[in-house]
Amino acid sequence: MRAFDLSNAHWRKSTHSDGNGGNCVEVADGVPGVVPVRDSKVPHGPVVVVGPAAWAAFVGYCRTDTSPAS
Repeated sequence: MRAFDLSNAHWRKSTHSDGNGGNCVEVADGVPGVVPVRDSKVPHGPVVVVGPAAWAAFVGYCRTDTSPAS
């Protein structure tokens, strides 16, 4: 398992976060070769690190109308 230094990462919240304390996802920019993702309600909690292609596929899926209704 590879470790990443995210101590100086610039985190940004998803524009689709609902703003009332729920469903808040943040991603960090500027980490070469990966996309770190975390729950903004738990900023010192776990971080999921995915590859750029996987992140692009996820974002693309979220932008479609084919995602299951909740």
